[in-house]
Amino acid sequence: MNKKMQEIRSDISGFYKLSLEERQHQLAKLFNLKHEEIELLQALGYFTPTQIDTLIENVIGSYQLPLGIALNFMINGKDYILPMVIEEPSVVAAASNAAKIARKNGGFQSEEVKSIMISQIQITQLKNIAAAKEILVRNKEKILKIANEQDPLLNKLGGGALDIEIREIETRKGKMVILHLLVNVLDAMGANVVNTMAEAVSPYIEEISEGKIYLRIVSNLATHRIAKCKAIFDKNLLGG
Repeated sequence: MNKKMQEIRSDISGFYKLSLEERQHQLAKLFNLKHEEIELLQALGYFTPTQIDTLIENVIGSYQLPLGIALNFMINGKDYILPMVIEEPSVVAAASNAAKIARKNGGFQSEEVKSIMISQIQITQLKNIAAAKEILVRNKEKILKIANEQDPLLNKLGGGALDIEIREIETRKGKMVILHLLVNVLDAMGANVVNTMAEAVSPYIEEISEGKIYLRIVSNLATHRIAKCKAIFDKNLLGG
């Protein structure tokens, strides 16, 4: 890229409307790309232009990393060969070596955990905190019903909103109630579905609690989705 960055404007109008080829062409002109640089952008690996253009926004190309395999892993008595995509040297080798040492004492033992994510809903401006908490508990099933109506497929597959947690906190603005909507998202990361559910239940929660909701979003404190795994390592094999 030969142009100096101070000469480049980043407010490119309508860039997202362009096709992948048109975006690449515009970047080539904008940055005076050499032929070999354009070819790098056009090398999409295993993706087709249609596939890659539907994954994220403003796609201009594909970025590839080495794919290796970590060996020696025994998990819950069963052997696994683990694919690892990484650019840093020694990580695959270190993982394989650690698994080899753990293997001598039965390998790794993991526990099944449910894929429960939290949608956090902030309820403010409550006239009676105690009464609001009681009303929320009393109407839990209706809250869960509204939440689960947002994703029938998730329910059909065995997931969905399971429960609520309610806590009271003190802030500079006064007391407020935080409601956690607990959702089994199965194999999904879950942000979209729990956010959608939080948006859907908020009007009803405001109505029955007589409060005001501002924040309703997935919590990154995934305390109900903690993977547990243990192994025994011989200290002598670790250098004493």
